[in-house]
Amino acid sequence: MPELPEMETYKTWLASLIGGRTITNAMIQREKSINIPAGKFMKAVTNQKIQSISRRAKYLIFQLENGSCLLLHLMLGGWMFFGKEEDKPDRTIQIQLSFGDRHLFFIGLRLGYLHLLTPEAVQAAFEKIGPEPLDPHFTLAAFQQRMQQRRGILKTVLTNQEVLAGIGNRYSDEMLWHAQLRPDQKAGHLDNQQLARLYESIRFILHKGIEQGGYMEHPLHVGDGKTGRYQMYVHGRENEPCPRCSSPIRKEEISSHKTYFCPRCQY
Repeated sequence: MPELPEMETYKTWLASLIGGRTITNAMIQREKSINIPAGKFMKAVTNQKIQSISRRAKYLIFQLENGSCLLLHLMLGGWMFFGKEEDKPDRTIQIQLSFGDRHLFFIGLRLGYLHLLTPEAVQAAFEKIGPEPLDPHFTLAAFQQRMQQRRGILKTVLTNQEVLAGIGNRYSDEMLWHAQLRPDQKAGHLDNQQLARLYESIRFILHKGIEQGGYMEHPLHVGDGKTGRYQMYVHGRENEPCPRCSSPIRKEEISSHKTYFCPRCQY
């Protein structure tokens, strides 16, 4: 599932590709991926200019000229491609937004969606989402207080969107490895030094993920040389040597998540 770095990468790319441009047509191949009848959706978005694109947690918000918003959550398996008809991937397209002879294709939206909402409805959808971990106002002290109030294990707490926004299964493994903390220990038992280490690791991993275009294997457009350059330290690397101590990376299921960590240098 795309996490904060992937959605931030999409936001940056799309702002340059379609920001300020007008949607000339829309096609809906899977009506379950939208929240209103297809005909009504297409009529509402056609001839609307994309005023801005922003991100909150794992969502993208496309602000339209008429004041309404398109709220995107890619969920598991969702991705996008922007380009001409002849360049699109040989995959089933659930939604297509056209900008003249180029199109934004939404792919793999079996669980994901693109909903047309009012700004108020968008804000309501974000009511229970926690703070953005890279927000300059989200200080170490605020992080420590937030974590000390939690009784769950670190893996579960980090991926809880009500605690912190945008962190999922993959990057939580990376952060805990970088901070040298086991994923199965209690969040509320960490001392201030451990929490400070985790806070810095969260920010380091997210910044690195964004700088390297996240982990997504599919390019957003022809010639896209940035998307997907992030290489995981531990996630998905079972039995490979730990980059820090060379011990084999272990995979365990923790809170229904496949979790990767080093049993030697994470403690």
